[in-house]
Amino acid sequence: MNDHFGDLHVPVLETEALAALALRPDGCYVDCTFGRGGHSGRILEQLGPQGHLFAIDRDPAAAQAAQRFADDSRFTFARARFSELAALAQQWEISGMTDGILLDLGVSSPQLDQGERGFTFMQDGPLDMRMDDSAGVTAAQWLAGVREEELARVLYEYGEERFARRIARGVVAAREAAPIDTTAKLVDIIGRAVPRKPRDIHFATRTFQAIRIAINEELDELQRVLPMALDILARGGRMVVISFHSLEDRIVKRFMRALARPPAGDDLPIMPVKFEPKLLLIGKAVRAGDEEMVRNRRARSAIMRVAEKCA
Repeated sequence: MNDHFGDLHVPVLETEALAALALRPDGCYVDCTFGRGGHSGRILEQLGPQGHLFAIDRDPAAAQAAQRFADDSRFTFARARFSELAALAQQWEISGMTDGILLDLGVSSPQLDQGERGFTFMQDGPLDMRMDDSAGVTAAQWLAGVREEELARVLYEYGEERFARRIARGVVAAREAAPIDTTAKLVDIIGRAVPRKPRDIHFATRTFQAIRIAINEELDELQRVLPMALDILARGGRMVVISFHSLEDRIVKRFMRALARPPAGDDLPIMPVKFEPKLLLIGKAVRAGDEEMVRNRRARSAIMRVAEKCA
């Protein structure tokens, strides 16, 4: 998810995502990651009077940004986790009737740019990192109580941080002396724990990413929403997912592939019911082009997958 409020910034893979949705003027669409409305605004531009866009986001700032579309009768917003999609679809009466669903995962540019949200190591601020900063535990609260072994696991699995154990040990030692309640304090701990600084990214990148994914339950949320998205799609409806992390993309890829082809293995017993694919994979995985990556360095890790409901 990468967009600034208004038209100050174009979302990553915007043109490709809108094309993949195969928008119809009278269609019904769901933007599961509204952010600041970058994708939603472009979708609404292509909808006619009979079309409708439903949008979801758990960030209070996103709910505020959605007010700019409040007078558009073709737009409905819900402040919620996207794992609540099934309940919302039932409420909106769109189950099995949706023509396209967009998931633009990860943290949005405004969240990263606001030091007070605690997502970035580039500015000092409270160590928060919550997508919904009105609910749940902050990163500071989580770090105050997490076991060293669990922290090392999170850093290694979610951040692919090679020095996970060193950093976890440093966090536990530091919190005994004083609370780790600001981004600057955490960056200092990481800097002292990492013996060799990577050349391609900031040394705190992987740790911040891993902690954010953990406290927001981002991978669990994704695993919950994908089957829901399939259920509410109409036949021929498109599911478009943009990931910014290899673990996210792996979940999406496995989900789509599993529903697009029969189980592997010739030695399996004959299935009583012939396998009927529920999804048709549309094209190959799409990455940002060179020009977009130069314009927006956050596009470098973006990867988009598209599938169409066929049963």
